[in-house]
Amino acid sequence: MSSAFRGLPLRPPLLEALEHVGYGEMTPIQAQALPLLLAGKDVTGQAKTGSGKTAAFGLALLNAVDLAVPTPQALVLCPTRELAEQVAGEVRRLAARMPNACVLTVCGGHSLRDQTRTLAHGAQVVVGTPGRLGQHLREGTLDLSGVGVLVLDEADRMLDMGFIEEVAAIVDRCPGDRQTLLFSATFPDPILALSRRVQREPQHVAVESRVEPEKLRQLVFECAPQERPWLVADLLAEYRPETSLLFCETRNDCEAFADLLTGEGARALVLHGQMDQRDRDDVLIQFANGSVSVLVATNLAARGLDIPSLPMVIITELSPDPETYLHRIGRTGRAGEVGLALTLVVPGERWRLERTERFMGAPLERGAMPPRSDGLAFLTPPNRTLLIHAGRKDKLRKGDVLGALVKEGGLPPEAVGRIDLMPRACAVAVDRKYAGQALHHLRSGSVKKKHLRARLLD
Repeated sequence: MSSAFRGLPLRPPLLEALEHVGYGEMTPIQAQALPLLLAGKDVTGQAKTGSGKTAAFGLALLNAVDLAVPTPQALVLCPTRELAEQVAGEVRRLAARMPNACVLTVCGGHSLRDQTRTLAHGAQVVVGTPGRLGQHLREGTLDLSGVGVLVLDEADRMLDMGFIEEVAAIVDRCPGDRQTLLFSATFPDPILALSRRVQREPQHVAVESRVEPEKLRQLVFECAPQERPWLVADLLAEYRPETSLLFCETRNDCEAFADLLTGEGARALVLHGQMDQRDRDDVLIQFANGSVSVLVATNLAARGLDIPSLPMVIITELSPDPETYLHRIGRTGRAGEVGLALTLVVPGERWRLERTERFMGAPLERGAMPPRSDGLAFLTPPNRTLLIHAGRKDKLRKGDVLGALVKEGGLPPEAVGRIDLMPRACAVAVDRKYAGQALHHLRSGSVKKKHLRARLLD
């Protein structure tokens, strides 16, 4: 089987988009799944985060839609808002060269009225969470009678979150002759039962989910419960990652660790499921563009978040479920890069460690205890995030923002980093030294002859 995308029966605009975004060769899951997906087969796919599965089913559904028909023809169900946003963003990138293609995200935390308006205007691909999709179905604002491709992404996570009955109700509103794709990191009995209920003779593809020992080093540190918070600070000081993801079991643990690390001089923010969507978006934007050095998160961040090039994760408490460990360490050592996963274990949790080691098939290396930290001021991030209250729907472009800051605002080009353009907002990573100058220019000047509101995220 050829590993080149050009060997597949894909539309020319999709091949152009793949070349534009730099996708030259298929990942293993893409090489196995895409021929089946493009042939219209039902597929169950098993692959870890970062394997390329989103591009696989995204290409398949975009290859199948009729752009002349402005009604939902492909539906992707995701367990969380973050994953839905990430999936929709990837599908939009792949659809960039397809005129009149509309990909709509339908999830909580965003205006129901705006979603209803877009649905009425027309969208061929809908990506959403079960709760908000169900709400649209109950209110009669979403018609699934034309859906030809249905994707259930991270089905095991939807099972864990109690969404399976809601998912089944949505599936029942789709045509019976559709193509159904089910992706899951694990396939316990309830997921197999769901597959039997919603799919027809599915073809199973799987990619090895074990970590590559040469790419990801895993270390375990045993300590007393009261030593756990300070050991995290000591490990950050010892290994000195530019950014890191710290996993906690509860919201209160997240808050406590973030407070301690901030007190030591780091820039640490929390992420958990009880935060407002706007606050969660602000945190993720800052972490992605280098304005936060430590993200302290619950298991919400283990899967589905677009966090590239993460050098280190710290697991403050092992979960009783060994597969959770695998998902967490899967956030580092991605795309061929070297990663480091550090795990803290107290005496009462040794049984969890033994269970995890049996699951991984090998004992985990014990790390040497680090010296006491003298502070984490070195973790002050290089950037700050400037949030502009205007976006794509206001006809704002990335080039407009860059030009306003560099040509008119006097910032050196290298002081402006990543620019994230959203429907009604734009987040800009600005070198910390120039953040105040950038904010002052936007507040006193204009972009495309428009005065825009802006603020620095903290």
